Amino acid sequence: MEVSASDRELIAVMRQYFAAKAELESLRIQLEAARQTAGKAIGVFYDPRQNAEHAADLQRSHCLRGEMASLMQRAEAWGSAASDADQHDRLEAEPELEEWQSFERRAEAFFGA
Repeated sequence: MEVSASDRELIAVMRQYFAAKAELESLRIQLEAARQTAGKAIGVFYDPRQNAEHAADLQRSHCLRGEMASLMQRAEAWGSAASDADQHDRLEAEPELEEWQSFERRAEAFFGA
C-alpha cells in the first residue's frame, strides 16, 4: 500500500498531537501532585500570577493545549479535504455510469434485446 505525501503529513501531525497530549498529561499529574502537597486551592495554585514557583509549568501546559487544538484543526482540515476529494471522485464516476447505461439502452434498442 502506498502512502501519499498528504497521508504522511497527517501521520506526522497526529504523532505531534499525541506527543503533546502525553506531555500535557505528565505535566498535569506533576502539577496536581505539587498542588496537593502544598495544600493550595485549585484557583490559587493554577494561577501563574499567584504561583511563581510553577508559573513556567502552568504556561507550558497552556501552550500544549493550544498546540493540540492547532494540530487537531490541521487534522480536521485534512479529513475535510479528503472527504471533498472522495465526493468529487464519486461525482466524476456518476457520468461514466450514466454513459454506460445510455450505451446499454442503445444496444438493447439496436439488437432488440
